[in-house]
Amino acid sequence: MQQLSFFENIETNSPENDLINTSRGVQQFNLQLLKWIGNKQRFAYEIIKYFPERFGTYFEPFLGSGGVLATLFPKRAIASDSFSLLIEIFKTLQSDPERLKQWYAERWHRMKAGDKRAVYEEIRSSYNINPNAADLVFISRACYGGVVRFRVDGYISTPVGIHEPISPNSFSRRVDEWHKRTQYTTFYCLDFEEAMSMAKPGDLIYCDPPYSHSQSILYGAQSFDLEHLLSMIEFCKRKNIYVALSIDGSKKSGGLLCNLPIPQGLFEREVFLKIGRSMLKRFQMNGKTLEGEVVRDRLLLTY
Repeated sequence: MQQLSFFENIETNSPENDLINTSRGVQQFNLQLLKWIGNKQRFAYEIIKYFPERFGTYFEPFLGSGGVLATLFPKRAIASDSFSLLIEIFKTLQSDPERLKQWYAERWHRMKAGDKRAVYEEIRSSYNINPNAADLVFISRACYGGVVRFRVDGYISTPVGIHEPISPNSFSRRVDEWHKRTQYTTFYCLDFEEAMSMAKPGDLIYCDPPYSHSQSILYGAQSFDLEHLLSMIEFCKRKNIYVALSIDGSKKSGGLLCNLPIPQGLFEREVFLKIGRSMLKRFQMNGKTLEGEVVRDRLLLTY
């Protein structure tokens, strides 16, 4: 993990273009690069509607699949995650997109030429023996429901999906579009505290942490500390840094309604966004009906 000492070389604001980013005119963008639990891309433009009209550097310290980042198409951004292989994928997207395409195409052709399940299990086994970004890219697109399920030790257990993974040509088009949309973004492997500490007054931080009731199988989610995140949000608010937090809204799960207590006075506004059916719940229910399993995203704003 990179240390704070090198941040002094990163310029996130400058007097002539402090408010370089805008939330105005953002359009829906549905071309996913990776499949990932909690992917916000389908309704990212709805989230962005509640961002400040103008702001400085855009920060996303829980990058995941990057759906909000790509939809926003920021003019200056710092995106980070504690999962080093995920960041390697995004750095490769920027610096060597043809290599990223090759990673996917090689594994896709192997699957098409052999037994689908057997080849997938070979790729998953390759990852579990030696975790690497190339295998992870393909697994994210080929696993069941896009639910890349990690054990505490980092082992991926998700079986192959019933769907056909997109073709190399389709993936290539996605890479080209995402390469363009992330051209002004710098990617780092950092924990959220390190990333949020870099922000300056007028910047915007969008936090989309693992959901405590439904996303404990995400990489690193088992050790996530919500209270620490809330203390960092309070720290940023005092510095006049905008913070938007996506967190569990309400989720009906077999009669259990899950609600999270949020400290009084930390947030100025609360918005509920209906995001539809839970792919994770579909995975858990083995493809059965999801009637009554509607998830609402709770967007909390410090401004």
